[in-house]
Amino acid sequence: MLQSLFGDTYNLIHFTMRWLHVFFGVIWIGHLYYFNFVQGAFMNETDPNAKSQVLQKLAPRALWWFRYGALGTFLTGVIMLSYKGHLDAASHGSAVFASSYWISILTGSLLGTLMFLNVWLVIWPKQKIVIANAKQTANGGQPIPEAAAAGVRATVASRTNTLFSIPLLFFMVGSSHLGYQITENSQVTLYWIVALIVIGAIQGNALYGKTGPMTTIRGVITSGFVLTLALSGLVTVLV
Repeated sequence: MLQSLFGDTYNLIHFTMRWLHVFFGVIWIGHLYYFNFVQGAFMNETDPNAKSQVLQKLAPRALWWFRYGALGTFLTGVIMLSYKGHLDAASHGSAVFASSYWISILTGSLLGTLMFLNVWLVIWPKQKIVIANAKQTANGGQPIPEAAAAGVRATVASRTNTLFSIPLLFFMVGSSHLGYQITENSQVTLYWIVALIVIGAIQGNALYGKTGPMTTIRGVITSGFVLTLALSGLVTVLV
């Protein structure tokens, strides 16, 4: 039955991983947008007691789904692309990775990988400090000195992930639709150099900088579309 439905083992594996990738991705990105577009605005407007309750009871639950949604998205993506990359390289050689599909999907994958690392290495560790501080002060204890700085760093990384998510979705979806041609005049290496510099600078800000134009919801969405236009423009000019 499965063979008649999917045709062969490759299609079965690829479809299954893509299906699960989208499933986990909805959980992950859905919570990312909830934190940035809904909970963040509420926390800025509510009273200290309600804010404490959110941090103690709601945030830990939401962050569990958030980080494991990210993990599931990342792992299924790695499996799917590794399997497809192995088969494509076996059929067409390493030059296949300079195709429009692989340039687009790897651009999206780079952004997704940075987002995944931000979740597990920045946002979650910093939010644990913020949550611990809320519980400690609610029980009459002293505030944790580094809680404020931890909250700021988690916010910058979360805003950066929101920014990255817009070009990520563009290139992931576009991998099967952006059929630009690679010619002898294409400068694929230069594209990757410039793209890495641009993306790396934004990621560096996530680790050490401030929210800047990402402070507001409108600003972070606008920044995401600007980055999408910049990266797609690089593809148009260099590839």
